[in-house]
Amino acid sequence: MSLIPATHYIYTPLNQLKGGTIVNVYGVVKFFKPPYLSKGTDYCSVVTIVDQTNVKLTCLLFSGNYEALPKIYKIGDIVRFHRLKIQEYKKETQGITSSGFASLTFEVTLGAPVIPRTSSKYFNFSTKDHKMVEALRVWASSHLSPSSALLKLCDVQPMQYFDLTCQLLGKAEVDGASFLLKIGSFLRIYSLHTKLQSVHSESQATLLCLEFHLHGGTSYGRGITVLPESNSDVDQLKKALESADLTSQHSDRFCQSEHEDSFPTPSSSGSVSLYEVERCQQLSATILTDHQYLEKTPLCAILKQKTPKQYRIRAKLRSYKPKSLYQSVKLHCPKCHSLQEVPQEGNLDIILKENATKTPDTKLHNTLLYDLKIWTTEEQGGRKVAVHFVKHNGILPLSNECLILIEGGTLSEIYKLANKFHSVIPVKSGQEDLELLDLSAPFLIQGKILHYGCKQCSSLRSIQNLNSLVDKISWIPSSVAEVLGIVPLQYVFVMTFTLDDGTGVLEAYLMDTIPASEILADDDFQRSMEMIMDMFCPPGRKIDAYPWLECFLKSYNVTNGTEQQVCYQIFDTTVGEDVI
Repeated sequence: MSLIPATHYIYTPLNQLKGGTIVNVYGVVKFFKPPYLSKGTDYCSVVTIVDQTNVKLTCLLFSGNYEALPKIYKIGDIVRFHRLKIQEYKKETQGITSSGFASLTFEVTLGAPVIPRTSSKYFNFSTKDHKMVEALRVWASSHLSPSSALLKLCDVQPMQYFDLTCQLLGKAEVDGASFLLKIGSFLRIYSLHTKLQSVHSESQATLLCLEFHLHGGTSYGRGITVLPESNSDVDQLKKALESADLTSQHSDRFCQSEHEDSFPTPSSSGSVSLYEVERCQQLSATILTDHQYLEKTPLCAILKQKTPKQYRIRAKLRSYKPKSLYQSVKLHCPKCHSLQEVPQEGNLDIILKENATKTPDTKLHNTLLYDLKIWTTEEQGGRKVAVHFVKHNGILPLSNECLILIEGGTLSEIYKLANKFHSVIPVKSGQEDLELLDLSAPFLIQGKILHYGCKQCSSLRSIQNLNSLVDKISWIPSSVAEVLGIVPLQYVFVMTFTLDDGTGVLEAYLMDTIPASEILADDDFQRSMEMIMDMFCPPGRKIDAYPWLECFLKSYNVTNGTEQQVCYQIFDTTVGEDVI
């Protein structure tokens, strides 16, 4: 280790960083991407650090030299950055490399030697630096959880992402575009994915094997790093390998595979066992309404297929979300495709009460469109509530056919009126005429159903436009929305099913197949749905005891920014009559 003459450096706590400054910092690594070749000529590494102030800082580090970037091997490592430039990006503080950037990395383990990892031949490391590293070690040991991503092969489960420390015993060139790795090197593979894969053999029944996949790209810190011989994790792995009788273990495993049943038992995994798939012929709890010509396809094959495509599957419902069914109802705009939560009654009541404090304008009284009645509430202060009864050919219709415009009413008062009259529209007094409230409130209420409009896509028009509908006595929500310049939001029912058939697991959406408004308005319907979900996914029981579901799935692509995601949706499938 070479040291340069002592220089006094000032280190800035992460909660005191300001944009446009160049600073020196210490921190503990919370997330990182190993160095990778960027779209330009430089290598890039992304590192998120935290210090005793509990403030996080994400740093984008670039260098033309791969070795010049921080030598980080796992989450929890301690880093020192010199000459880090601070900037603001999308209202977030961010660190980037500047001229003369340099870094040191240290192990976080308490009691381990304080040895800097760096490619630089010359660096400054004083007694003060030593104390700062030890202080961060002590703080991290009590404030940060050890990384759970680093696992041993014996602890790995299917459908899991983890980091693996291992020794390279062999390699094979696939397409020539490979990274140079030497046999015998110790590696750390980041974000390794385990997947269940069925293997067919002429001499044996279908076997279930565990495959390891390192997906392409750098998302979630994916990558491979060669660890130095001096790394503490490498030292532990060497000791474990030296003490293990690998020859004996290999022989035992080979004998086991020839003489023992290879099927996983139901109790050994959270997945459906292939033994259960072959053995169980119980009837499905669901019914297919079309496409009977489609053959069943295992999920492991579906996951490898291109989109779009339709499939017939037989699987079990491992889990579903949301658990509270009322949370599965969303408001969807068919024009801008936005998806938003249904406003809670408490928030809606606040909006209406704010407008109820305003006194109705008595100048906007009886017109050709409506007759006005005002009453004063019995509460303190005597709040005034105005009800405008919309006429039909100059005559007030029967209450079950009448549309009313209410001004100054609370949510409970509007609900009472909605039970008596055909439709209710909350309004407020404008300068020349009545106006709709902000579209945070429903533009139309019919019984228990509240109809909302899209704020972004709507262009509100005058209430007097209702004149075009009065002759028809047609208070259809879509017609009312059209004449008032509103793009109505649609209630949609969205649930996510995690399906498992023993060969693979995938998530599929159930949507638009149930009138979403019924979920909110009908308590009996909610109870019925909860009973069905408890039957499909019985609480407290293992998955092999769950009923089988026969479903149609369709795959499609969804673009999210620059990335495409494959999604699956259940269609043309109903619940069996004996289940409901």
